[in-house]
Amino acid sequence: MIRIAAVGDIHMGLDSKGVLRPAFETLPNCADLLLLAGDLTRHGTVEEARVVAEEVAGLPVPVVAVLGNHDHHDERPEEVTAALRDAGVRVLEGEGTVVEVDGARVGVAGTKGFGGGFVGRSGSEFGEPLMKEFIRYTRRCAEGLRTSLAELAEQGCDTRVALTHFAPVADTLAGEPLEIYPFLGSYLLAEAVDEAGADLAVHGHAHAGTEHGMTSGGVPVRNVAQPVIRKAFNVYHLKGGRSTETAAAASGSA
Repeated sequence: MIRIAAVGDIHMGLDSKGVLRPAFETLPNCADLLLLAGDLTRHGTVEEARVVAEEVAGLPVPVVAVLGNHDHHDERPEEVTAALRDAGVRVLEGEGTVVEVDGARVGVAGTKGFGGGFVGRSGSEFGEPLMKEFIRYTRRCAEGLRTSLAELAEQGCDTRVALTHFAPVADTLAGEPLEIYPFLGSYLLAEAVDEAGADLAVHGHAHAGTEHGMTSGGVPVRNVAQPVIRKAFNVYHLKGGRSTETAAAASGSA
């Protein structure tokens, strides 16, 4: 059984030092790896990224992350990524990584993703150049996720997880205003997950959303935005195939 801890939207600032560290130090007792689903900082500054890095530096479990829209706000995502990687975090964007857990190979494919909406109510590559680029950017993110998941399968990963910031399904947005759904995710991400295959999809971004959802292909989707799970992290048990269950979340909260 693979135990995956996950949280997103922790929005750490300079006044957040040490808030999550006590909970993260319990991870070896309940999880095999930690996934961070974007919006790790408030404004995407390098200083805030270093606060996040200190929270996870030296943890005895692997930490895998994607950035979120907040982490891009200061327009320095490369430096934010570098600060996290200096602390040992595997930051993904259109790529995958493999974690060894008791002889099993767990593959995590990650992308920030982007918006566009969901089947029947989505944007299209039509009209003004800016609108075309909006959807093309989402499509590129989805294609990176699809390719990464497929490559992880080729590498013999027993379990595969799709990690994004933006939502792949509308299920986990329930509770958010319908008007902003197109800015919270895209069905293209779910298509990528279903086409390449995964055992679990994890995302954040939708603070007023719902934890549980599923792609049309039957892949469980979990919204782990901290305002949704209301804990330092949740732990999900993967038993193989596409079954997943939620364990009691760890103590501590931000």
